Amino acid sequence: MEDDYYSIESILAENQKIQCTFKIDIPEMGHLDGGKAGDLKALTKAQIPLWMAYIIIFSDYADFTVPPPFSARVRNALNAEPRSVRLSSQVGQGGLWYGFGRMIMNLLNDNSAKELSGVLTTTFRARLPEVIDQAQHFASLHAAAGPSSGDAGAAAFREGMDGTERELFQLAQDSAKKTKAWYETSERGRR
Repeated sequence: MEDDYYSIESILAENQKIQCTFKIDIPEMGHLDGGKAGDLKALTKAQIPLWMAYIIIFSDYADFTVPPPFSARVRNALNAEPRSVRLSSQVGQGGLWYGFGRMIMNLLNDNSAKELSGVLTTTFRARLPEVIDQAQHFASLHAAAGPSSGDAGAAAFREGMDGTERELFQLAQDSAKKTKAWYETSERGRR
């Protein structure tokens, strides 16, 4: 995912909401707390889009809670078996879990950001071989007459892939198809 103003993935990741607790009263901003008119009182908790939260948090008007997709429960599940976690269901709007995590890292202090970076990196590294393997063997998985027990697990993994993983899946699948086509048209393939 690019950190580009015009990147759709970046726009979708920044549109995710995080819970903020306001430190001070903010006049005429009650609409941020679910459409109420009037002032936003100190200690009010509200779900704020990430693009707006940057300004509010860095201006020291509010603190934020680490979102549920990066909670201790999800981290423990990822540490146990990264391939079993459905990253696409952790965040909405295309399932850009890695992109949302990178955006959250910008709001955290150095130690917490480093810890989250480790979670994102470890998860990506653990899941990448499965993404590539399934991309290369996707056609053979569905060529069988009936679904096997391995096919159900593979299908569940594919459904749970993050947007970044889906993009890599598609690239790896296209690469495998082009490699096969090249091999079949080369001298080696004709022998």
